[in-house]
Amino acid sequence: MALEKLSSKGQAWFCTTGLPSDVVIEVGEMSFHLHKFPLMSKSKKLHQMITEREKNPRVRKGASKEGEEEGEIEEEEEEEEEEEEEEEEGLHCISLPDFPGGSEIFEAAAKFCYGVKVEITAWSAVPLRCAAEYLEMTEEFAEDNLDSRTERFLAQSVLRSIKDSIRALKSCEDVSPLAEDLGLAQRCIDSIAARAGSSDLSSLFGWPITEGAVAAGEGETKIPSSAAALWNGIGRKSGIRSSAAAVDSWFEDLAILSLPTYKRVISAMRARDLSSEVIEGSLITYARRSIPGLSRSSRRRHSSAPLASEPEQRELLETVVSNLPPEKTTGLTTTRFLFGLLRTVNILRASEASRTALERKIASQLEQATLDDLLMPSYSYLVETLYDVDCVERILHYFLENLGESSAITAVEEEVGAGEAGVRAPPGNINRPLQIVGKLIDAYLSEIASDANLKPDKFCDLALALPDHARVFDDGLYRAVDIYLKAHPGLTEEEKEKVSGVIDCQKLTLEACTHAAQNERLPLRAVVQVLFFEQLQLRRAIAGTILAAEDAAPAEVVEEEVGPAARREGDTWRAAVRENQVLRLDMDSMRSRVHELERECSSMRKAIEKIDPRRAERTVERPQGSWGSLVARRIGCRFPTQVCDSHQRTVVAPQKPRIEQSP
Repeated sequence: MALEKLSSKGQAWFCTTGLPSDVVIEVGEMSFHLHKFPLMSKSKKLHQMITEREKNPRVRKGASKEGEEEGEIEEEEEEEEEEEEEEEEGLHCISLPDFPGGSEIFEAAAKFCYGVKVEITAWSAVPLRCAAEYLEMTEEFAEDNLDSRTERFLAQSVLRSIKDSIRALKSCEDVSPLAEDLGLAQRCIDSIAARAGSSDLSSLFGWPITEGAVAAGEGETKIPSSAAALWNGIGRKSGIRSSAAAVDSWFEDLAILSLPTYKRVISAMRARDLSSEVIEGSLITYARRSIPGLSRSSRRRHSSAPLASEPEQRELLETVVSNLPPEKTTGLTTTRFLFGLLRTVNILRASEASRTALERKIASQLEQATLDDLLMPSYSYLVETLYDVDCVERILHYFLENLGESSAITAVEEEVGAGEAGVRAPPGNINRPLQIVGKLIDAYLSEIASDANLKPDKFCDLALALPDHARVFDDGLYRAVDIYLKAHPGLTEEEKEKVSGVIDCQKLTLEACTHAAQNERLPLRAVVQVLFFEQLQLRRAIAGTILAAEDAAPAEVVEEEVGPAARREGDTWRAAVRENQVLRLDMDSMRSRVHELERECSSMRKAIEKIDPRRAERTVERPQGSWGSLVARRIGCRFPTQVCDSHQRTVVAPQKPRIEQSP
């Protein structure tokens, strides 16, 4: 026996049993032409309604249509004529306008009344349970009725699998009032929360594949260790998804839920103290699938998810951000996606609390960010810069705040202590995350330096926000300063000195020093400081080499007595001699640069003499001295008199070892 769909006036369903129909039940736009005895044998509600109409034939179906408009008079008259015709034919007309689940679920319930086998799935279990409650198809009225069938399926199949529980919870949204009254939605939520922490194959099949007893719904299932190993082996060999893939799978399943329902699921997860990785992974997947254009790498949106309005997206975004664990998590959430969330927060103009929470979250793992992540456009018309520099500055502040002042002080003390002991610790071992962020900020400064609207104060504030030990070398910062000076030719001399003052000349490499000494964009004070500190470093290196040579010389006298120790001292002496030769070559390079500066000064003096002879005479009448001493007095520093003499071939005459000077 089956129900066959035919088309007549509107849409109608007829039972193909060969007997004429005696009951017409309307559900939505569908009319079901059925027989009263199968329906009355299973449904207490239909039994009462049909019996009442048999006792009172004048009861019309129009009495149950309270929502029709009064203006449709002609249609009502036509319906009354049809009802009279149906009553003459012996048909009972019943309208069920608020039937849970609609015509499809009623079709399944009607088939059940006729004894047709009905397939119950995770999607249909909840609506059928609500239909059984609505039609009063209970066990008290008829044995093995629809309510007991659906209850057994929910308990034994649906609620033992997280994926089926999610599907059933989604179906609760279509029959919400009745599903809530029966507690079906809450049962699905509790099942999801209870199994959300499981990352093995039990989340896929609904029963545990582990050794020993594991909770499985209402009871426990014991699996021997051999069986567990067998199933796990089969899973690996047959290509069954790994535990991480299984978790991602039900993360995506949760994305089909509406936001109010999803909030209840997250609250239930938090109530069970699930791990931060599980909750955060679920939130990120839900946001990625529900907010269009959130991720740069993936523009796809979940096919079943409707396009949300801007207020709905804002509410969703604030919900996701407010539920993100504040601590740093690994593996599931990338820093790139967090920056994508932050961009969306700025575009949708979400709450200030959401923006702050997200910036602090990013700061906890800033060392994993890239330059592309930091380059966030400025979406506010009040900000003139192309990129949101203020946001990056706040994130950097939160990052340094997380490191703590104690850790920064400890790092400085370790570096200083290692220097005093004569052994410099490897820079990467001091504070690796801080140094990574230092390079990242220098690259960011180089990128935003060409923005014509970037003020010098803003540039300097961001450059000086990092502590000194965040940069091993200042080459990256020097590059950013050079780009900024090139992009802002209208700066005053005071502003140029302020911008170039962020560089620590003592931390520039030889290549950077060479470039800086010839850089016309740098102010004169900065160029002289570069030359001064370079000479100072060379002097210290030479002095250290000479002291090492003097300490190594006596070792050659007693080489025969001390054996291998003497040979090691000899190796030290030879290394010191080679280093001294390298330093002499560097000094020759320095002398060449000083000669070049003196030639430029001479050319400038001749040009001034042509323009203003009187001023030139006043310049000639000044006390004799090198150009370097004149510049030194101007900037308020002195050069050591024995460091460099541009007119001598050698800089410092090497002293003879003490052993040779003795008689």
